[in-house]
Amino acid sequence: MEPRESWAALAAGGVAGVCVDLILFPLDTVKTRLQSPQGFRKAGGFRGIYAGVPSTAIGSFPNAAAFFITYENVKSMLHHDSTSYLTPATHMVAASLGEVIPFSLVQFPLWESLKDLWSWKQGHVVDSWQSAVCGAFAGGFAAAVTTPLDVAKTRIMLAKAGSSNASGNVLAALGGIWRTQGLSGLFAGVVPRMAAISLGGFIFLGTYEKTRQLLLWPSPAGPAGGRRSAGEAAELEEESARDRSLPPAAPSPCRSSCSAA
Repeated sequence: MEPRESWAALAAGGVAGVCVDLILFPLDTVKTRLQSPQGFRKAGGFRGIYAGVPSTAIGSFPNAAAFFITYENVKSMLHHDSTSYLTPATHMVAASLGEVIPFSLVQFPLWESLKDLWSWKQGHVVDSWQSAVCGAFAGGFAAAVTTPLDVAKTRIMLAKAGSSNASGNVLAALGGIWRTQGLSGLFAGVVPRMAAISLGGFIFLGTYEKTRQLLLWPSPAGPAGGRRSAGEAAELEEESARDRSLPPAAPSPCRSSCSAA
């Protein structure tokens, strides 16, 4: 990656992290209270759901910035030596080095795969809003499959000193939840978690893509007065280079009528 691209990833990641935390912090508080062994009401209900927002927003900028500059640099380095069927593994490695949590290992390879599929279907690189939609689907799926781990983490964090969950053993916490509450306990709060993280994925990844595009390409205007992404610009450069190497083509008999249409 060029230094300009690294700085763009750094700044765009920080902006995206602040935006998503300011908007979704209350939903995460509600989700945590739903997963509390005390029950939602005793854990606080809807009281003080905005408490702690400023400190969270301040901390989210460097965290998200560090994640994305690591993710983009590792992805760029590994892509040079990887084949197409190894691309998801490349994204998993890049995500794990940026943030070592199971959620990222599911979300980011799926996000990249959905973007690639959509780009292939429409014949050009996805726009920032399309990337946001892919982020929403990837985030919702990752949220669903990792809910049991999130429930176990919440129980450990809220455990009283001396209790079985206070030891921090995730497998023991999962086993205890399964024995006492079954499948419904393992997936407690899955619906609000999926809703919050789907919305978070839309805001986080959409904001990241749009901010990064604006930082990298401040002047070239794309269709309908929009901005061209780095991928679109590269495609246009390749097409232009191919056109320059070809002899002039004979005029098409339908060119004037097609243009008028």
